[in-house]
Amino acid sequence: MIRPAQHSDIAAMLPLLEQLFAIEADFQFDAVRQRCALELLLRSPTARVLVAECNSRVVAMVTGQLLISTAEGGPALVVEDLVVAKTCQRQGIATRLLEGLTRWARSRGAHRLQLLADQNNATALEFYRGRDWQNTQLICLRFRISEKEET
Repeated sequence: MIRPAQHSDIAAMLPLLEQLFAIEADFQFDAVRQRCALELLLRSPTARVLVAECNSRVVAMVTGQLLISTAEGGPALVVEDLVVAKTCQRQGIATRLLEGLTRWARSRGAHRLQLLADQNNATALEFYRGRDWQNTQLICLRFRISEKEET
């Protein structure tokens, strides 16, 4: 069953994020930070968190956040944190989560979904390409704002 996440699901989502971050070179799992982020996402009217349940247990999740794209002339959805528990992979759960997120984005006028995927995660890249996601010519850059520099 795919459904919107609730605050009571956060404890079950944290191990999923830990599993995901273990294969992403750019991120480190930090339960306090991830809990804070999930709480913010669940409260945000421009974000959606979906979970998949199996036998009344959360086994997968996806998050998405709307932004305004000047290229699209309207909303676009940034997909993050698509992860399925290892024991439940290859059962169509990730596809159903993305379909649910796509419906939500479409209902809010989004013109595009986009995501970042670890370039060394061949399984994820194969999954997305098999669902008509396309590579772009863009690369991701980031700049960390240090808390020490705040005035």
